Amino acid sequence: MSDLVEPKAAGLMAAGLAERAKAALGRRNLVFVGLMGAGKSAVGRLVASTLNINFIDSDHEIERVSRMSVSELFAAYGETEFRALETRVIRRLLRSGPRVVSTGGGAYINEETRRLIKKNSVSVWLDADLDVLWERVSKRDGRPLLKTDNPKQTLENLMRVRYPIYAEADLRVKTRDVKKDVIVEEVLSALAATKA
Repeated sequence: MSDLVEPKAAGLMAAGLAERAKAALGRRNLVFVGLMGAGKSAVGRLVASTLNINFIDSDHEIERVSRMSVSELFAAYGETEFRALETRVIRRLLRSGPRVVSTGGGAYINEETRRLIKKNSVSVWLDADLDVLWERVSKRDGRPLLKTDNPKQTLENLMRVRYPIYAEADLRVKTRDVKKDVIVEEVLSALAATKA
């Protein structure tokens, strides 16, 4: 009998957590930042679904408006031009809310983009260890910054440079090899503890 009660109680607690998190977010956007492979899109999509608000992946939006992949944009125009386009797209995405936005790994590093995010949003850094990130990104070939002779070392170098900047985010959640639902709950708990 208790087995039937516990899942219902857990569902009610999860619903209450989602309500508190949504109330804390208010009209602001929730923006996920962190390195490639941290799970910004996967976790962001689940958080948006739980909060019953829209989700947008800024890289997908960039690809949609440019009609080119991120890799093609990097190859054709270089990182500087890509970052300028990324900033323009994120500025537009943050004009209305609430919504959940996942950003590319370099977006928050750009000072102007970071300022826009801080002004209009609650930022969440999905912090991951090198081994977790490497396990995830080494399975995919579409990472322009990792097209080097030693991609794992490149990833570690990016961590060294970017982690102090990601640490400026409003919230920090450690991502690791657990079910995504666990990370989603931790994000919602961290959000619920903030003020609208």
